[in-house]
Amino acid sequence: MFGMRPVASAAPDPGSTSFLGISAWLWPMILGGIGLFAAFQAYYWIGHRLGPKIYASRLGRKIPEDKILKVEAAVRKWGALAVYACFWVPGVRHTLPWVAGVLRISYPWYVVASALGCLTWVPVTYLGLYAVIWGWLELAAQSPLLAVLAALVVLAVVAGFVRRRRRRAAARRDSEKLTTP
Repeated sequence: MFGMRPVASAAPDPGSTSFLGISAWLWPMILGGIGLFAAFQAYYWIGHRLGPKIYASRLGRKIPEDKILKVEAAVRKWGALAVYACFWVPGVRHTLPWVAGVLRISYPWYVVASALGCLTWVPVTYLGLYAVIWGWLELAAQSPLLAVLAALVVLAVVAGFVRRRRRRAAARRDSEKLTTP
């Protein structure tokens, strides 16, 4: 059949299920981003409503005062830019928004910064985790023993990191006790 072109198949690809034209594997990322954005708005308004009383609450007592003061200083200095940056710092991500509410930073700028944070942090985290999980599953399919060893190495590194941080914190507390009269 000289000169004839192949006709595209009308059958859908079974691996490309979608809803509203968006691939199914993207929906957890989209919903996670929306959920995180909603949580950031709730944190802001809780801090805004309760004000400094939040520091005496059960949530506020879980976070050392020196850490709250550092977060307050960052919010006072950087404003909405601190809100965006907090997405990339574990532990600060869920502390800074209610401190921003207590300090009553500009809400329109807060919304912009938290939206940009969600739009950048969520895809990086989701796709990075997706790549790691699928990479590990591929390794497990090829060699279950190597997959177990890789998981054990990762767990050992995380445990070592946590242990090191705890030792440093304990040493810091001990040195503060010695220097405090």
